[in-house]
Amino acid sequence: MAPPPGTEGQVQVQQGRQQQQQQGGFSQMITGVIRMAVFWYFASKFFSPKTPSEPSQLISNLFHKAEPLDMWLYVSEHEKFNDFGNEQALIWHERNIPFAVWGLESTRSLSLKYYPSEALKHNGSLYAHVFFARSGYPPDPNDPEYLPLAAFGRTHPVVTYLPKSRADKRKSLLGNSKGSDEVETVTEVVDGTEGDSIDDKPVEWVSYWKPNITINLVDDFTRYPHNAAPPNVAPYLNVEPSTGDYYPTIFFNEFWLLKDKLIPLNETVTELPLNLEVGPISMTKWQIFLQIDQSFQIHRSYGSMLEGEADELKRVFLEGNPYLLAITMVVSMLHSVFDFLAFKNDIQFWNKNKSMEGLSAKSVIVSFLCQLIVFLYLLDNDTSWMILASSGIGCCIEFWKIGKAMHIEIDRSGRIPMLRFRDRESYAGNKTKEYDDMAMKYLSYVLFLLVACSSVYSLMYERHKSWYSWILSSLTSCVYMFGFIMMCPQLFINYKLQSVAHLPWRQMTYKFLNTIIDDLFAFVIKMPTLHRLSVFRDDIIFLIYVYQRWIYPVDKKRVNEFGFGGDDDQVTDGAEVAAANEDEKKTN
Repeated sequence: MAPPPGTEGQVQVQQGRQQQQQQGGFSQMITGVIRMAVFWYFASKFFSPKTPSEPSQLISNLFHKAEPLDMWLYVSEHEKFNDFGNEQALIWHERNIPFAVWGLESTRSLSLKYYPSEALKHNGSLYAHVFFARSGYPPDPNDPEYLPLAAFGRTHPVVTYLPKSRADKRKSLLGNSKGSDEVETVTEVVDGTEGDSIDDKPVEWVSYWKPNITINLVDDFTRYPHNAAPPNVAPYLNVEPSTGDYYPTIFFNEFWLLKDKLIPLNETVTELPLNLEVGPISMTKWQIFLQIDQSFQIHRSYGSMLEGEADELKRVFLEGNPYLLAITMVVSMLHSVFDFLAFKNDIQFWNKNKSMEGLSAKSVIVSFLCQLIVFLYLLDNDTSWMILASSGIGCCIEFWKIGKAMHIEIDRSGRIPMLRFRDRESYAGNKTKEYDDMAMKYLSYVLFLLVACSSVYSLMYERHKSWYSWILSSLTSCVYMFGFIMMCPQLFINYKLQSVAHLPWRQMTYKFLNTIIDDLFAFVIKMPTLHRLSVFRDDIIFLIYVYQRWIYPVDKKRVNEFGFGGDDDQVTDGAEVAAANEDEKKTN
């Protein structure tokens, strides 16, 4: 069934909201993963257990640099392989590959089509068996010319198994809506049963084909102490028992194999692409790949990284411009610094603020409501605990700022205690409240209209888990798309008062710098064009703030963020001088 008109744009908006949730912590994730990988590598390199060993106790590589090798690659549905005479199982054979030599002659590649058997189509297994031997020697142990010290190999699965995607629990809340037929189709294709009973069934696994097989021989000729190899290398050493030396390490490189490149296997598949490559890899690069994958697993186990985020991070390196990516990596380190400084100055400003003159109290309340909506939305969508904790702390800070902007009292007159908010005298006793009410009045008309239209559209053409999810999704969509409107009342107050001396400029400067960094990430991270353009909306508001600061002169009578004006400072200075003179007279 064709999708309803306009759903393509709405899907982009939904993807944009998901990118908006993850964009705030994306730079921290990149920095944390790389920092953990590099730290683990150098810690393992320099602080691995070392025991005094005699030269005779050191083990070394059985093969020498630039030694020519022959390679055989067999595929079989059995994990153990000894059918070396089967020509159909041999899919690739190369001769005279120089070991650990960097050049075109040491890198070979082949692309072919593989025709799966019926057993493989029905969740069967397939393994790649690769063997290397010195040129002129066979890999078959039954061959009379076979030498155990001249051949080595390794087995790797070509088919992987992942949990089957569960049926989408979301449904059209309007039973006879245009999207109801689509929901039923999706549920039938994904699982074949109704989505409500999916949780009662065990997890079903689906087999996927790996279209790329990259075989790397590690360029490692280190002499390791016997039984004391570094812990990051020891699990991968293939030691020959009689001599104690080790064979070259075979590494099946799947670091850049993303999950969306995997091909699901079923009875409709007739042929499968298979891209083969063999070549050397440096010891440092091999260790970095291993440690980054390990750091991904640690992040997932702690809940700080969701499934699929590792692939998104790798996609940034694969598809991103290298120069822009290098700049982003440097700037992302500053993002955390600016974020901390903005947080510190925001707390400091509201903690020391003594007057609400010139500040929009209603914007503080709306900011808390927006933060609360985003927190509930993230909670409803099973977001990682790190993002939830960050959003929850921000929600608490916004509520604390309400207590600084208004008087909060507990009304115990009724059966249930209620919170009562009352304006401060510095806010209600001047033109600030009048201008704030005027701005919110007209902006609320626009905002309510946008919320109503977006909610009705979402109800008609989108699927939701429940009415509660629809309310949260609609409100969150409006917060992401129209939340910048809530910054406009402060612009209106500044325009009416013809002054900006009351604003926390230091904190706003740090936020503006973070906004510029977010703009940079908008070009690096894969996201819909609609969301990419929406990233620049905050820039426009900040530029208007900067323009207002330029055109409005400094008013010495204006109360600053600490509750003092220029005249007050002069009076205070005079009082301090008079008090100092009195102390001198008493001393004399």
